[in-house]
Amino acid sequence: MLKIANKNLLSRLFLGTGKFPSDEIMRKCIEESCCEVVTVSMRRMDFSQNSRDQILQSIPDNIILMPNTSGARTAEEAILYAELSREVLGVNWIKIEVIPDPHYLLPDPVETLKASDELVRKGFVVLPYINADPVLAKKLEDVGVSAVMPLGSPIGTNRGIQTKEMIEIIIEQAGVPVVIDAGLGRPSDAAQAMEMGADAVLVNTAIAISNDPVLMAKAFKTATDSGRWAFECGMPGQNKKAQASSPLTGFLNV
Repeated sequence: MLKIANKNLLSRLFLGTGKFPSDEIMRKCIEESCCEVVTVSMRRMDFSQNSRDQILQSIPDNIILMPNTSGARTAEEAILYAELSREVLGVNWIKIEVIPDPHYLLPDPVETLKASDELVRKGFVVLPYINADPVLAKKLEDVGVSAVMPLGSPIGTNRGIQTKEMIEIIIEQAGVPVVIDAGLGRPSDAAQAMEMGADAVLVNTAIAISNDPVLMAKAFKTATDSGRWAFECGMPGQNKKAQASSPLTGFLNV
């Protein structure tokens, strides 16, 4: 079981909610994946027109809603989005995204740390999205975040885990859960992340834009579970030389 803040989670697959063909398909994907945490961008919500129900009606009631600060370019903007989400939605989980670069969409480490520190002090359950930077991950842990979310590769690229060595260091040193976020394009990427010892993965684009999002959600669920089981039972080491799986018996050696 995965514990983040005061929540015990059975599922280690988190879902994003962008790019789906329809809200109905998004809901079916959430249900098929058996996920328990869903992230929603604050900038999708038009509070002036009381659109809360329009956005949230497709998310099952038993799901932990984790708004994100996508669109924030500074710590100040991220803090504002977080406070707005808590005031309007009544939730205190927040995924911090501070991304000033519109081309590669890489998070700003300085502003992310600044926003996370302030929001932890304000009582939020903070999960920051970061580059795969072990030093930053430890600094964030020191200020009290509930998990860290290093990228596998840039957002929406579906290029898999290209930061493996750095993520392995983050996992080795972490005292909080590590959720690999961004770039996971195939179920095998999720399995790899879990085999590495990650505590969870967050997937959006790979499911939402597939030819069959609902089936793909099921595939990611299965891969995430399988990868975690493999990690927990311990995978065998590799050998340079072949080793027979059925050793010769005594009478054959005569």
